[in-house]
Amino acid sequence: MSRLSGRVWRPLGGSLRELPLVPVIALSILIGALISDAFLTTGNFLNILQQSSELSVLVIAEAIIIIAGKFDLSLESVVGLAPMMGAWLMVKSTSEGGSGLGLNPYLAILVVLGTGMLAGVINGFFVTKMRLNAFITTLAMLILLRGITMGMTNGRTLYSLPPEYLYLGSGRWLGVPVSIWLAGLLYLFFGLFLRYHRLGRAIYAIGGNPAAARVAGINIDRVTWGVYVLGGLLAAVAGLMLTGRIASVVTNQGSNMIFYVFASAVIGGVSLNGGRGRLLGALTGVLLLGILQNILTLSQIPAFWIDAAYGAIILFALILSWATSKRTEEL
Repeated sequence: MSRLSGRVWRPLGGSLRELPLVPVIALSILIGALISDAFLTTGNFLNILQQSSELSVLVIAEAIIIIAGKFDLSLESVVGLAPMMGAWLMVKSTSEGGSGLGLNPYLAILVVLGTGMLAGVINGFFVTKMRLNAFITTLAMLILLRGITMGMTNGRTLYSLPPEYLYLGSGRWLGVPVSIWLAGLLYLFFGLFLRYHRLGRAIYAIGGNPAAARVAGINIDRVTWGVYVLGGLLAAVAGLMLTGRIASVVTNQGSNMIFYVFASAVIGGVSLNGGRGRLLGALTGVLLLGILQNILTLSQIPAFWIDAAYGAIILFALILSWATSKRTEEL
């Protein structure tokens, strides 16, 4: 009976840690409806989801890395560098900041994805093979990649990009932006992957107890390296989505996104200590931040108060997480 109770308690406990944000989201929607008549409209909800789609994909990447017990601060720079690299190779005029090569758009998209994966390969090498601190290493990569992005075009914004290159952020399926469909499918796929696939369970094992994972025969370095490469790939996809939505690539693209990524993951129940958390919880974190930003914008609240609200939310989530963990240990 005790074994059965333990098996039942763990899944229920995991679900309960993810559900508390649902009432908060419902309350936020009610407040938004009272503040502005424009809030409860289909167009506004699609706007919230589309503006949250790039962040959603980036949160998937970071959440998987955090669950594996690591960090990657450089993902926000990949959001800028990867699409900038592809756009730079496509733009024919060097006077407009391009390379002059006029690369085919589909090949440019492959370059974008390859750039993201290469960033992940480099991060993974430093962290797994050279045993460098993940936080400091990826912070250095964030600064390095941001500098490369600005240096490539001398700070210029690249625009007039072909529709094929912008499709992920500008196209529509059944009247709904492609970026929303893509983010939803990625959440579904990776949520099931982490929960049911052997490799997904290995990621949890590595983040929860590396020594036990190694004894169980899991190749920790290989899996961790692969997680970094996956993170870079997803960040490149998020960069393409953002590029398509704004129809250009700016030098500071993705700047400060990493703060919102961590905010979404933390308030969604992903433990910064690794080995715990679900993408479902991370998704509710993204939705909550998107709704709050929309409400504050409709209320004509200055942008710096929006940032202050995010900071307060992160602190509250950390305190709540600490209190929940302490209560669980007592039980």
